[in-house]
Amino acid sequence: MGRHYLGLMCLVVVVLVSGCAGTSERVAFQRVDLNQMLQEGQFLQKVDNFAVILDASQSMTEPYKNRSKFLHAKEIASKLNQTIPDLKMGGALISFGAINSPLGTRVLTVYGLTDYVKEDFGTALQSVEWSGGLSPLASAMDMTRQTLTPADGKLAVIIISDGKEIDNAPVASAAQMKETFGDRLCIYTVVVGDDPGGAKLLEEVASKGQCGVSVAGDTIFGPQAMADFVERVFLARDTDRDGVPDDIDTCPDTPKGVKVDEKGCPFDTDRDGVYDYLDQCPDTPKGVKVDEKGCPLDSDADGVYDYLDQCPDTPMGVTVDEKGCPLDSDKDGVYDYLDQCPDTPMGVTVDKVGCPLDSDEDGVKDYLDQCPGTPKDARVDERGCWSVGNVLFDFGKTDIKPDSYGYLDEVAEILEKNPSLKVEVQGHTDNVGSEDYNERLSILRAKAVMDYLKGKGIGVDQIPATGYGFSRPVASNDTDEGRAKNRRTEFHPIYSK
Repeated sequence: MGRHYLGLMCLVVVVLVSGCAGTSERVAFQRVDLNQMLQEGQFLQKVDNFAVILDASQSMTEPYKNRSKFLHAKEIASKLNQTIPDLKMGGALISFGAINSPLGTRVLTVYGLTDYVKEDFGTALQSVEWSGGLSPLASAMDMTRQTLTPADGKLAVIIISDGKEIDNAPVASAAQMKETFGDRLCIYTVVVGDDPGGAKLLEEVASKGQCGVSVAGDTIFGPQAMADFVERVFLARDTDRDGVPDDIDTCPDTPKGVKVDEKGCPFDTDRDGVYDYLDQCPDTPKGVKVDEKGCPLDSDADGVYDYLDQCPDTPMGVTVDEKGCPLDSDKDGVYDYLDQCPDTPMGVTVDKVGCPLDSDEDGVKDYLDQCPGTPKDARVDERGCWSVGNVLFDFGKTDIKPDSYGYLDEVAEILEKNPSLKVEVQGHTDNVGSEDYNERLSILRAKAVMDYLKGKGIGVDQIPATGYGFSRPVASNDTDEGRAKNRRTEFHPIYSK
C-alpha cells in the first residue's frame, strides 16, 4: 500500500513538472480589454460579489493537454482574472481537496471575501497548491455560502473542476445556496477535462442556480471566448446605453441621453402615450387624446384644445375666446363672424344674422320703434311712426288745399292695402277765438278730411273723425308761423289691444 502511494506521488511530481515546463513555453495570454466598452456604457456591471471555487483534488493531477488538469484549471482561472474589467466588487477564492489521507479534507479560503483587486487575486491564485485526495466540492460550496452571506447585491459563484469522483452532495449544496440567496445568485461551472460523469454533475450544479451555465473549459480558453464568458458572468449588454440591461430592456432603442424607467423605457410623465423627450405638451391631463407630438388635439385649429373647446366646429380662421367659441362682441347671441349688425345694444332681440328685429318692416328696428304696428308700405319718421304729414288750413277755414290732395291720396292707398287698420283723423286749431268755437272748427276740419277719403272708397268706420280744438298745439301760438302749423289735421292709427 505504501509503495503504491509512493509511486502515485512520483507520478504526480512528474506530471506537475512536465506541466510547469509546458507552461513556460506557452504564448502569453493577450486578454480582450472590456474596460473601454464598459466606460462607454455598452456594458453594465451585474455582479457585486463573486467567488471562484478551484478544484485541487487528486483527480486534477491527471494529465490533460500535455500537463495536469490542475494546472489547466489554474490557467483558466488566471485568464478569467486577467479578463475581468475594472469593476468595483468583492471577490473570494476557495480551493478544495484532501491531504495526508484519503479521508482528510482541505477547503481553504485563499482570498477574501474582500475588495477585488486583480493583482492580489492573481497572487492568491498562484499560491494555490495541489491538495490531492478526495474532492469535497460540497464542503467548498458550503464554505462559499458562509463566505458570501454578509455580501450585498448580486452574487456569482464560478466552480472550476473536472467534476470527477464527486458524489451528488454538491447538487444539494447548490440548491441550498440558491435557497439562501435567491435571485441574487447565479452559479457557473467550468468543466476541466473530458470526463462525462463529471460534466453531467457540474451541469446539474449550475442548473440549480437557475441563471448560470456550465461550459467546457476548452471552449473559453481563447481570449475572445474568455471575454464572452466574463461578459456573461459579470456584465450585461446595454445596447442603447440607458443603464438598463438588454435582457430586461423593453425599449432597447432608446436614444442616447434619454432618461428611462426600470424597464428601460423613456418616461411618459403625463401618460399620454408620447415619451417625455418627444412630448411638446408634457402636462396633458390624463385621458386626453394627443397627436404625435403629445399635444391635445385641436380639430378646428382655433388654438383651443378639443378637451377644452366648447365650440369644436368653429370655421377656420375665426377668432375665438378661451373656451374656443367665436367672439360675440355685442353679446346678442350671434357670433361676430355671422353678425351683420355687430353693434347691437345689450339686451335687444336680434334675428339669425344678429340684426335687431323690425316686426312691422318699416325700416325702424323694434327697440327704437315708438309705433310698432305701422301699416305696410307706409312712410315713417325716425321714431317708426306713420309719417303721413299734416293737412294745413287757412285761418278760420275748413277747405282742403289742392297741395294736400297727393298726400291724402297716399293715405287712402295705405288704408286700402290695410283694411283692418283704423285711423283716427284728428282736427286741430290755433288759439285765436273761444274754446267752443275752435273745438267746432277742429271737428269740421277732421270731417272735411274724412269726407275726402270717403270719396276715395274708404269706409267711415275705418277713419273716425275727432276734434281737439287748440288743446294739442305742435308749435307756439305766439307767432303767425306757429299758429299756421297748429291749424292742421293729423292721422293716428288705432291699434287693437
